Amino acid sequence: MDIIKGRERDLGALRVQRVLPHISRKMVGPFIFFDHMGPAEFHPGTAMDVRPHPHINLATVTYLFEGAIEHRDSLGSDQLIEPGAINWMTSGRGIVHSERTPDHLRSVVHRVNGIQLWVALPLDEEEREASFSHHPAATLPMFEKDGVKGKLLLGKGFGVESPVPVLSDMIYAEIKLMAKQSVSLPAEGRELSVYVVKGRVKVGSEIAEPYTMIAVDGDLTFSATEDSHVMILGGKNIGPRFIEWNFVSSRKERIDEVKAEWMKGPRKESVRFPPIPGDDREFIPLP
Repeated sequence: MDIIKGRERDLGALRVQRVLPHISRKMVGPFIFFDHMGPAEFHPGTAMDVRPHPHINLATVTYLFEGAIEHRDSLGSDQLIEPGAINWMTSGRGIVHSERTPDHLRSVVHRVNGIQLWVALPLDEEEREASFSHHPAATLPMFEKDGVKGKLLLGKGFGVESPVPVLSDMIYAEIKLMAKQSVSLPAEGRELSVYVVKGRVKVGSEIAEPYTMIAVDGDLTFSATEDSHVMILGGKNIGPRFIEWNFVSSRKERIDEVKAEWMKGPRKESVRFPPIPGDDREFIPLP
């Protein structure tokens, strides 16, 4: 069992709690990156502006509890992400995207609270064509087990299946429990974890509070010591991956290659990193 507490990272106008990767557990199933954004409050004149940046060999997953984000990418996607919906972007051989506060919120007080994940792709899918998939809240299946209600966001579990086109075995679910309620999920060959958004849950003799993940080796069972809001995630191990800045890959040489390519920024002639239509005036340089 690994207890992973989020570490605060300052991303400029937004502070996040970074949970994965961690020194004690690099990945849980195919999940290699986990950031809890906020809760953060923005006032008129302040906004989230994550400039165009690249990814390879992974899928990004955005899920909001509060607020809204405008997603744009080099495929031409322009999607407003709102609470309860899943944004799944497969970078494959390469993609560029940006994440910004939508125009209609820039002149008012608003909050942002949500989770961003990266999913490492299977070896035979790493260099696939990039793609984008958006799934409104109403399209994601609800479930109930032992009086506990939840929503399945990715993969299969609790007797339901998400419509999101994942590329490997995984589960990602949102569950809200009342005090003293409990949840059990058999491992069935998966690595599993529970992350606390609000409240407190107990796994074995360990207590997890907000911004804390507990990853287990085997079946996952937890109970709420108070009304709680949690995320379950995991899946089958797909093998080790290298991660550097915004790049994930099974091969270190590939990361070195794309770092050199991104030094030039988005370019129309680039196979991996073309510019974003409508958002091509700036980009985040390689650190």
